[in-house]
Amino acid sequence: MAELNGMQGNEIADDFIRKGSAEGRWRDTWEVFKGNFWKLVVLNLIVLVTFTPGIAVVVFRNAYVLGMGGMYPFNYSIGYPFYPHEMLPGLAEGVYVFADMRFYALLIVAGLIASVGISGAAYCIRKLLQTHGEFSVKGFFHGVKVGYFHTLLPVTIFILFLYMTFVVGDWMHYAYAVGGNTAGATTAYVFAIIATVLVGLYLAWVFSVGVSYRVKLKYLFRNAFVLLIGTPIQTVFMAGFALIPVWLVLIFNGVFKFIIFALFAFFGFSFILISWLAFSQWAFDLYITPAIKSEKEAAKAQKSEKELAAEKAEEEKTLALQLLAAGKSELIARPIMPISKEEAVPCLGKTFTRAGVAAAAANREKLNGEVLAYEKAHENDPVYAEYNKMFAERERALNPEGNKGKKSKNKKISADNLLR
Repeated sequence: MAELNGMQGNEIADDFIRKGSAEGRWRDTWEVFKGNFWKLVVLNLIVLVTFTPGIAVVVFRNAYVLGMGGMYPFNYSIGYPFYPHEMLPGLAEGVYVFADMRFYALLIVAGLIASVGISGAAYCIRKLLQTHGEFSVKGFFHGVKVGYFHTLLPVTIFILFLYMTFVVGDWMHYAYAVGGNTAGATTAYVFAIIATVLVGLYLAWVFSVGVSYRVKLKYLFRNAFVLLIGTPIQTVFMAGFALIPVWLVLIFNGVFKFIIFALFAFFGFSFILISWLAFSQWAFDLYITPAIKSEKEAAKAQKSEKELAAEKAEEEKTLALQLLAAGKSELIARPIMPISKEEAVPCLGKTFTRAGVAAAAANREKLNGEVLAYEKAHENDPVYAEYNKMFAERERALNPEGNKGKKSKNKKISADNLLR
C-alpha cells in the first residue's frame, strides 16, 4: 500500500478534537445526520446562497434558448414555406452551441463564489462528524479561510471539463443536424464524457484531502491519486451514492421535479458533503493513524492557556504534597537536566592518550556547566519551589528558637537533612 505524504499530524481541526466512537462509522454518520438535521439544513441554505450565481447562469441560458426559439425560422408558427427548407437544418443546434459557449463559460466565475459555501460547509460537516454534533457559524467562516483555495482548485478544473463536454456535445448534435462527418464529433464526445467522469472522481479526492489536511500542492495531487487508485470500487460506489439528490433531479419531471428541487434546497448539498466526507475519512484512516482523543483529553485541549497553566500549577502542587509524605529527596528537590546518549560524556577505552583524557575532561566540564545552568533556570519552577517551601516550613516548625532569632544549641534541622 502506497503512503500518503505530508498528512500525518497535519489535520485541519483548529477548533475541535476528534472523539472516538464505539459505534461503526456509518451508524455514527447516520446518528449525526439524524440528530443534527436542522444544522445541516442551515448549512445547506448557506451553500445554496453561494450557488445562486451558477443557478442564475443556467436560468438565463435556458431563457435565451427559449427566446431564440420564438424568433428563429424553426418556430412552429413561422416555418416553411416562409423560409427555404435548406435554411432550417442546424439552426436550432447552432443556437445551443452559441448559448452554451457564452453562458456556461460564466460558470467558471460562479465557481469562485460557490467555493466559499462548499469550503465552509465542508469544515462544519467534518466538525459535526468528528465531534458528534458540535457546530458553530464561526466554524463556517474558519472553514472558508483554511479551505477555500483547495476547494476552488478542483471546482474550477471540474467546471472546465464540464464546459468542454457541453461544447463538444453541442458540436456533435450540430454535425448530425447538418449531415456532416459525425464520427470525429461522436468520438470526441464519448472521450469528453469519460474524461470528465474520471477527472471528477479524482478531483473529489483532491477536494477531500485539501479540506481535511494541510499539505503542499504536490502532495495534494499525489495523495489524491493514491487514494483513487487504492479505493476504485468504493470511490465509484460512494460517488454515485452521494450524488443521489442530483440523480433524482435529472430523472424526475413535472410536479415531482419541483418536489425534488425543494428537498434539494433543504438538504441536498449537505447530504452530498456528509456522505462523501464520511467515506473519505474512512479511507484516510486506512493510511494514517487517526488522532482520536478521549473525552478528558478533548476537554483539556479546548481550555485556554491561562486555565491550562492554573491546572498545571495545581497538579505540581499536588505532586509536591505527595512527595512530602515520602520524605525529601535530592533527586526531587532540585532540577536535574535530562541527558541523552548523544550528550553523555564518552567513556575512555582500554587504551587512551593524553589528548583523549583532556577531551573527556573538557566534555565533563562542559556538561557540568550545562547541568548547573539548567538547575539555575528551573529552580523556581512550581514543582521544585512548592516542594522545597514545604520542607522549609517544616524546618522552621521544628526549630522555633531559630524563628525567634536566638541561636539554637541543638543541631539545626535544615531542608537538606529533613526526613533523611
